[in-house]
Amino acid sequence: MAILRCRSAFISDVHLGTPDCKAAYLLDFLRNLQCEKLYLVGDIIDLEALSRRRWWHPDHGTVIAEVLDMARRGIEVTYIPGNHDCALRGLVGQSICGVRIELDAIHVGADGRRYRVSHGDEYDPEQIGRSWMLHLGEAMHRFVCWGNRRVNAWRRRMALPYLPLSIIVKSHIGKALAYIRAYEERVAADARERGVDGHICGHIHFGQVRTIDGVVYLNDGDWVEHCTALIEDEQGAMELIHWSEQPTALGHATRELVQPSPMAALALAPLARRKKPEELDELPSAA
Repeated sequence: MAILRCRSAFISDVHLGTPDCKAAYLLDFLRNLQCEKLYLVGDIIDLEALSRRRWWHPDHGTVIAEVLDMARRGIEVTYIPGNHDCALRGLVGQSICGVRIELDAIHVGADGRRYRVSHGDEYDPEQIGRSWMLHLGEAMHRFVCWGNRRVNAWRRRMALPYLPLSIIVKSHIGKALAYIRAYEERVAADARERGVDGHICGHIHFGQVRTIDGVVYLNDGDWVEHCTALIEDEQGAMELIHWSEQPTALGHATRELVQPSPMAALALAPLARRKKPEELDELPSAA
C-alpha cells in the first residue's frame, strides 16, 4: 500500500490482549504511516481483559514495538489511557520509552483549530454503572465481535476484503443509534463549554465526523471491529479512514466543509467493490 503522510494521527480502542484485536491491520497502518504526532486515545492495551484471561498474540507485541520505534524516531507519541487501561492513569505526566502519558490533551490543528483529546469514557451516563446494564452490554458486544470474527474468517477464505459487520448491526438498532447520538451530544456540549473548536475521542467503537451546533465531533473508531483512524493533513483537515485490504475515506472535516461519515453505507458501499490500484495510491493525498 502507498505511504500515508499526514501531520497527526489518532487511534484508540485497539484492545491488545484480546482475540478481537485486528493487530495485523493496525501494524500495516503504522508501518505505512508517516506523521509528526501520534495520539493513542485509550484502550490500547486491554489490561482489564488480561486480568481475567491471559491471552497474547505475537502481533500484539509487534504493535507495541512499532509504536516505541516511532517514538524513538522522533515522532511525538502521546498515550491517553481509557477505561480498559485506566491503571496507566497513575503514570500521568511521565514518559516511558519516549511515549508521554497524559490524562487528556489539547491538540492545535495546522489551521489553528483547538481540539480536546480524551478517551471519552468520562461522558458515559451515570446509569451505565448499573451492573446488569454493564454486563448485558458487554455480552452483546462479545456476541457481535464473535460474529464479526466468523463472518470475516469466511470472507478471507473467499478472498473477499474485510467487512466491519458490527457497524451494520449498530446502524440498524434504534437503541444503539440513540445511545450513540446522545453520547455525541454530551461530548459536543462539553467541548462548547470549554471553548474549544472540537473534541477527538474514541470509546464507543463508532467512528464519526460531524458538527453539532458549531462544534466538530471526531471519533477515531476502533481496531476491534472497524479498523479506523483519524488523520490530520498539513492544512489541518481531519479525515476518518478505514484501513484493511481496501483503505477507504469515510468522513472529512475542514474549516469550510464537514462531510459526515456514512452510517450503514460505511460498511456496505465503500468496501463492497474492489478498488483499483490507482485509487489506493490516491488515498493519502485525499487527507
